[in-house]
Amino acid sequence: MDTPRFRDPQTRIDDLADEPILVACPRCSRCASVTPERLTCAGCALVRFPPDPDYRAWNRPVDPFFREPLWLRADCCGGHTLWAFHVSHLDLIERFVAATLRERGLGDRPGLTLVARLPSWMTMAKHRDEVLRTIAKLRTTLS
Repeated sequence: MDTPRFRDPQTRIDDLADEPILVACPRCSRCASVTPERLTCAGCALVRFPPDPDYRAWNRPVDPFFREPLWLRADCCGGHTLWAFHVSHLDLIERFVAATLRERGLGDRPGLTLVARLPSWMTMAKHRDEVLRTIAKLRTTLS
């Protein structure tokens, strides 16, 4: 039996802004997308531009540009919030949590990677099943 192995790809949280971030539309509450330049919702045709381009709200369950609630967020493990910016972020968390062998990278600043900064409640073996169930639940909101 193969042991699920994870090697840290050295992704930092701000690298995740390279693709649209999924948020709850402030007008219609459906799934909308955010880039550093704009918030757009295909459901209600909302288009907004960032209020303060110098402010970034990283490491919270809101998008870093408009501070709208993330689409991919759910309660998990006794009052914590599991959140992801988009499917790629969710995939990275899932691969890390599911792995029984986790290898950290040796990049120029290894302690600053996304997986190195995941909260301990999310990385504990005793929470693995609940975190993976919550990720599966979040994936159902994408269809």
